[in-house]
Parts: sequence; C-alpha cells; structure tokens
Amino acid sequence: MSTALIILAAGKGTRMESDLPKVLHRIAHAPMLWHAMRAGLAVDPEETVVVAGHEAAQVEASAKDFDPQVKVVIQAEQLGTGHAVAQAKNALQGFDGNAIVLYGDTPFISEDTLLAMLAARKTHDIVVLGFEAADPGRYGRLLCSGETLERIVEFKDATDEERAITLCNSGVICADSTVLFNLVDAVGNDNASGEYYLTDIVAIARARGLSATVVRCDERETLGVNSRAELAVAEWLFQKNRRAELMADGVSMAAPDTVYLAWDTVIGRDSEIEPNVVFGPGVTVENEVRIRAFSHLEGAHVSRGSIVGPFARLRPGAELGENVHVGNFVEVKNAVLHEGVKANHLTYLGDADIGARTNIGAGTITCNYDGVFKHRTVIGADAFIGSDTMLVAPVTLGDGAMTASGSTITEDVPAAALAVARARQENKPGLAKKLFDMLKARKAKMVKGAS
Repeated sequence: MSTALIILAAGKGTRMESDLPKVLHRIAHAPMLWHAMRAGLAVDPEETVVVAGHEAAQVEASAKDFDPQVKVVIQAEQLGTGHAVAQAKNALQGFDGNAIVLYGDTPFISEDTLLAMLAARKTHDIVVLGFEAADPGRYGRLLCSGETLERIVEFKDATDEERAITLCNSGVICADSTVLFNLVDAVGNDNASGEYYLTDIVAIARARGLSATVVRCDERETLGVNSRAELAVAEWLFQKNRRAELMADGVSMAAPDTVYLAWDTVIGRDSEIEPNVVFGPGVTVENEVRIRAFSHLEGAHVSRGSIVGPFARLRPGAELGENVHVGNFVEVKNAVLHEGVKANHLTYLGDADIGARTNIGAGTITCNYDGVFKHRTVIGADAFIGSDTMLVAPVTLGDGAMTASGSTITEDVPAAALAVARARQENKPGLAKKLFDMLKARKAKMVKGAS
C-alpha cells in the first residue's frame, strides 16, 4: 500500500527567541525539517506534504531544497495539530493509502520505528507512536486496555490518576488517509487550550468501532526541540549516535567526542579520524583514509588511501584522488588533485586541476581571483612546483614542468620546461656589516636619548 507523509512545520517556536522558523534551526548543519523529511524516506512515500505557517515562504523554500516534489500547504492560523493535519486534505485528494503524521521539530524518528508502525497498520485502523518517559512531565498520556489504545489525554486535561501514567504520546500517528481526514473533521476544540487536538481522533475512532494500538520506541527518538537548550541536546544526541554508527561500520576515532559530523557525512571503513576534526555538509571520505587532527572539511570528496592534515582545510569542490597527501595549513577549494599529488605545507590551491604525482612546494598559491572573476590553474602530471611559487591564473603548466622557488608564473609553461620568474640575485660584499653597524648606532642613540 502507498504511503504519504504529512509533516507539521507551522509553529513559530517562541522559546527559540529567533526570527528564524523553529524547524529551520540546524542540527549537524541541516534544518531540523530535513531530518524529519529524511526519516520519512524510510517508508518510500508516494506523497510528502509539509504544513507551513510562520514564515511559510522560508519553510517552503527549505522543504523544496530537500525535495523539489514536496507539496507545501499553509496553516494560516495555528489552531492545533488536528487543524494542521486538516490543511493537508486537499493536497492528498485522490490519494489512496496510509498517511503518517510527523513533526518538523522531532528529527530522530528511526526507520525501524516507522516500518513497525506500517506493519501494525495491517491489523489496526489507527497506530500511535508512544514511549515510556523517564519524566512524563507535560506529555499527553496514552490510555490503553491491553494492546488496545482507548484514548489520548493531554496533560492539561488529565486527572491526577491519568497523569501518573508513564506511557506518553509522541504525536506521530499512522492511519488510512481517508480515515484520518474523516476523523480529523470530527475533532472539536472543547478543551483547556481551545485547540483542535489531533490526539482526539483516537477516542472518536474507538467510538466508531475502529481499532487503535500503540507502537513503542525509545524515548530519545521522540525528542522535540523547542528551545536553544533543547537544540544543543539534539546536536549532542545526533553526534553521539552518528559517531557510534561510524565506528560500528569500521571507522576509527581515537577521541570520538571531539569529532563533529554533518548530517550527510560519509566515511568508509578502515579510515581513521584523528581528534578535533570538523565535517561540514557534503563530505564523502572513502576507505583507508586518514584525516589528521584539527582539519576542517566541507563539500569535499577524499579518495582511498589519502592523508589530510593536520590543520588542513578542504572547501567545497575539493576532489582528492587516491593516495593524495594534503598537509598542514594547506587549503583546497574547487580543485581536483589527481592520484598521488602531494601538497604538504602552507599552500592554497583554488580553482585548479593538478595532475597525478605532481608535487606542490611549500608556500605555493594559485592566484585565482582578479577582483571580479575567478580563473583556473591547470598543472599536468609529474610536475614539480617549487616553494613559494605564485601561479597567476589563468595559467597552464604541462606534464613534467618545473618552477623555480620564488617564481611568479604569469605565462603557460610547456611540458618538461623549467620556469624561472624572479629577479637575479646580486651579492654586495661587506654591505651587510655596514648596514648592521649603522642600525646598531642608530638604536644606541635612541636608547641614550630616551634615558
């Protein structure tokens, strides 16, 4: 049976104290909304509807950045979760299948949990995701009779006896889409908040003779983010879980708590990540790579056997072939370093294509920007770039070319040629001593005058 996702993302998030919609605050460099949308991909949804409200244009743009096919509907007034789900009805007109309600500020629902809910839907009309809370606090409570869920009661409306229940409501619900919208249409707002609670559909369903049940998950999956402090907890939880997953898959981390990953970081087995490494979005590291301490990678691809760092920076568009060495204080941006390239010290390689086995000397800079346009540097295979070479793009150096240290290269260098572009050295016998004597005398005079 087909599945649709309805993701509620209309709230302002007052406690965030921010002009940014709550669901666009980032965890591991991605909006919380993207985490919720990615979680939903586990059920291979035929349709995805995001319900936006506060700063809807921003939310819609972000949702479409993740999935251009997503449908975005507007909840002009925030009148409760039931009202929010009702806004998706027209967008799913004609859809025949299950609908799962997720939340843009609840980023950690797992694939296994969603699949378990779909499995439970085969024998029940309504499936609610619940969890045993260590501190139930103000969560809604699930009132069950055996495996049957009878109703959900919000904390504000619960009796003392009901508040003693520890089985809590996550808000995530799965039902046939037609049934879901029929039940939502019957929800009223006669409650302490004057809102249309999605949770009321369970009692309505039971009154109509429909069945309801609970699928349980770990409480950590249901973590909702409503404040900056909770956002920090969510970041910590993401990092902790993702590090553990990578190490279980064969990645070594000597000090995992100091490694920070993006939501989409990919690292191959038998790779080693040293302490204090930060991954921005869009990084893929293949097998048997070593990322040394204090390096920063973003929008980069690192092939098998390469070594990066320490203190290296790979910026977007950095493409490292196999067995490339990028050393301390080397920055690579929008550049391809082919197999076996070595750039070990104090170098900037931007907008460049560097051939296999070429050696880049310390202090080399590709001068790629003229103040208006970016230009490209192309270096062939087996070339040797002497230390402190300035490569003024656009410029091309052929296979096996060499530059003399301290050269400023402004013209193409043919294959196998040596380029020397610096002033000729001239030695002045005895002049150094004369200069030192003069400077020392001036210093002594200054010191005497000051006293």
